[in-house]
Amino acid sequence: MANDVISRRGLLGAAVGVAGGVAGLVAFPARAEDGTTEYQPAVTESTRHNISSFRMLRWEDYFDNTRNGAILVDITSRALHYWSEDQSIYRLYPTSVPISDELTRRGKTEVVDKVVNPPWTPTAAMKERYPDWPDHIEGGAKENPLGTRALYLSWQYYRIHGTHDTRKIGRRSSNGCIGLYNEHVQELYELAKVGTQVLLI
Repeated sequence: MANDVISRRGLLGAAVGVAGGVAGLVAFPARAEDGTTEYQPAVTESTRHNISSFRMLRWEDYFDNTRNGAILVDITSRALHYWSEDQSIYRLYPTSVPISDELTRRGKTEVVDKVVNPPWTPTAAMKERYPDWPDHIEGGAKENPLGTRALYLSWQYYRIHGTHDTRKIGRRSSNGCIGLYNEHVQELYELAKVGTQVLLI
């Protein structure tokens, strides 16, 4: 087929392979979901994607061990890396990241809870910035910005979660949390457990 167009998602998928006998996997949804309202800062055409630094990393460069599994979130490359405790599983996912340095938190934390169809309540700071936002959205609602799954971190208000608005992935588009495609967060939800180490760099 002549003149095939390579999409950003296709390029990202092709960038991940097998290293050191451990398979890296990136699975992308077939299409973006339409008709959703996302209660997060708007994504515009000027909001840039970042795929230039999307590459596999070694856990040894960031963690002393992989006890309970390890999650590394690289804010700069907008990627989440997961290693299982026995290091037999490695996953690499594109993410959304906070819209500004002021909303970005870096350092060590851990998964303290896992929630299916998490409810969403904006923080006081969010309501101050966006007074028109609702006070609460039930879990499972299409407009819920936390998507279908969430990993709650030991830092208050910080989550690794899904999103129904697939345009946000690969962009600086969140209020502090790390967003994944729903397909990816559902896989990560099954792999990670309470106590999984998390490092944001």
